[in-house]
Amino acid sequence: MAHRLTGRPATEVRRSPASPAEVLLDDGTPVMVKRGGGDGAVRAEVAGLRWLAAADAVRVPAVLGHDAHWMVTERVHTGPPDPEAALRFGHALAALHAAGAPCFGSPPPDGPRDAFIGLAPMRNVPGSDWPHWYAEHRVLPYVRAAVDRGVLRPAEATVFERVCARLPELAGPAEPPARLHGDLWNGNVLWGADGEVRLIDPAAHGGHRETDLAMLRLFGCSHLDRVLAGYRQTAPLADGWRDRVALHQLFPLLVHVVLFGRGYAEQALAAARGTLAG
Repeated sequence: MAHRLTGRPATEVRRSPASPAEVLLDDGTPVMVKRGGGDGAVRAEVAGLRWLAAADAVRVPAVLGHDAHWMVTERVHTGPPDPEAALRFGHALAALHAAGAPCFGSPPPDGPRDAFIGLAPMRNVPGSDWPHWYAEHRVLPYVRAAVDRGVLRPAEATVFERVCARLPELAGPAEPPARLHGDLWNGNVLWGADGEVRLIDPAAHGGHRETDLAMLRLFGCSHLDRVLAGYRQTAPLADGWRDRVALHQLFPLLVHVVLFGRGYAEQALAAARGTLAG
């Protein structure tokens, strides 16, 4: 597969045949070979990586080859998380967001409207008003899917509907569309051995910059205080951003409810109730 997509013979598979797998090319270059998780997933990921790279801000692995179902990227040599790298990452993430997007919900250039976040479907439907767009395309679809799958009770769904009804007052000051990674949990943050962070596995789209930051907090990014310090040095956050963290975490939490079941439902409900109480 690596040979066909890169034009270079592969001499060794260093990990299991699972996806992704590390493959060594004939010149000694290690690469990652990954199979897409759904129809259009590779197209979405490749478009996302290239859109993030075009901002010349946060580093991402280069795409070395792909087809409809497989992609090959450079392998990142990782090291331990570092406070100074975290500060630089914060600066770079702010610059990535500031690169902007045409509108909320806009897909990357050449990216599909029907994309993915992890293995969950994610539709990139353009909108000009963040509170209404977030409710209609990032909260309510996953509430409905969770109810349909029986992992969220219909009575519990009303809690999220109440949040959505109040989103115009809860959202804080209006922000322009930011260029988001879109699935920024700690597992997608690679601490390079060269002291620079790379981001992998994006669900890139135009969104609110606080959503990326809230996801970093939700899943425990290393040196998050330093990341946020670097971010705020470059692009100060609007007043009240700490109070909105749970609001922005609703999206990834509901995705996890749909993908992984009832275990995340209580956490999502707590975030929704906390948002209403705040």
